[in-house]
Amino acid sequence: MNKGLIALAFGGLALGMSEFSMMGLLMNIAEDIGISIPKASNLIGLYALGVVVGAPTLVIATANMRPKKVLFYLMILFFIFNGIFSFAPNEWSLYVSRFVSGLPHGAFFGVGSVVAAKLAKPGKEAQAISIMFTGMTIANLAGIPLGTYIGQTFSWRLTYGIISFLGLVTALSVFFWLPEIDKPNVNIRKQLSYFGRKEAWLIIAVIAVGTGGLFSWMSYIGPLVTKVSGLADEKVPIIMFLVGLGMFIGNLIGGKLADTVIPTKAVIISFMAMVFCLILGYLVSSIDWAAYPMAFLTGGVAFSVGASLQMMLINSAEGAETIAASAGQGAFNIGNTLGAYFGAVPIGLGLAFNTPMLVGAGLAFIGSGLALIYLVKYRMRSITNKV
Repeated sequence: MNKGLIALAFGGLALGMSEFSMMGLLMNIAEDIGISIPKASNLIGLYALGVVVGAPTLVIATANMRPKKVLFYLMILFFIFNGIFSFAPNEWSLYVSRFVSGLPHGAFFGVGSVVAAKLAKPGKEAQAISIMFTGMTIANLAGIPLGTYIGQTFSWRLTYGIISFLGLVTALSVFFWLPEIDKPNVNIRKQLSYFGRKEAWLIIAVIAVGTGGLFSWMSYIGPLVTKVSGLADEKVPIIMFLVGLGMFIGNLIGGKLADTVIPTKAVIISFMAMVFCLILGYLVSSIDWAAYPMAFLTGGVAFSVGASLQMMLINSAEGAETIAASAGQGAFNIGNTLGAYFGAVPIGLGLAFNTPMLVGAGLAFIGSGLALIYLVKYRMRSITNKV
């Protein structure tokens, strides 16, 4: 396997652990710093805000630098501020360092997606991008459960110290393993003009709404399997492992799918498969043993869409590929927020914890519909840019 792609996968692992380990360590952080859990939960939103802000601004700021140097500096920034976060003595230093540590996230995946596509053999671009995202699936499979265990058993600071170290490992891997890619001839005005096109916002809407289906389900998976399926609390880590395993395999399958059919069709297929899985999961949610295969299946289907979405963005943005790909990470984090928010609505109305799955199915269905509109309206471009 290309060592450059392995370096990018290390980045996916570090970024995935930094973003999602927080969910399992909020209580530990709140107790250590002496703040309430609601205040500590701001750390989740601040990281997401950092992703949304950093994706376009850092890509534009580094537009005329060689991609290898950009990726190296992004991970050095990640290394420094996750390290500062792990030593932060009070609430405000936590907030600031958490926000800044999120800034490189979207830019890394944006630049990394373009680099991965250039490193790939012709016709294998989406599979190369999926290898980068494999790092994030490994984070869900093993890194986050291990980080949560370390944080709860020893200290959350140790977990984020390890995450900071992974950022340094990624930076060094990029420096030694990633080949030099030609310095882009970037026109900043052309980069920014991408956001003046209707199709750009349509793709962003596809990502934000469609991936909201994943987070409507995943945000409430703990109470879903304990209060509806009837599993014991100690079975939740097994469920999360199966979700991560499904994501790992689904990500690789999704990359091959996007190289077999045009990416937009692959997105429609993945989102419709998500609709099916979420509805099926709702129907069998009261059956305890069904929680295990559904966790694996739904996780796999949900993460099969990542590489296809990135290729949709890259294919739509000739001359502005990097900023388009980085915008996808901002949209993904918007999907995280939308899914959690709308998934909470039926719960707030007193309905069971399986009803967010129906909300998620609705969001995924709308996402597939928006992708279909994109395919029909921009069909000639989609076919022309088939990879």
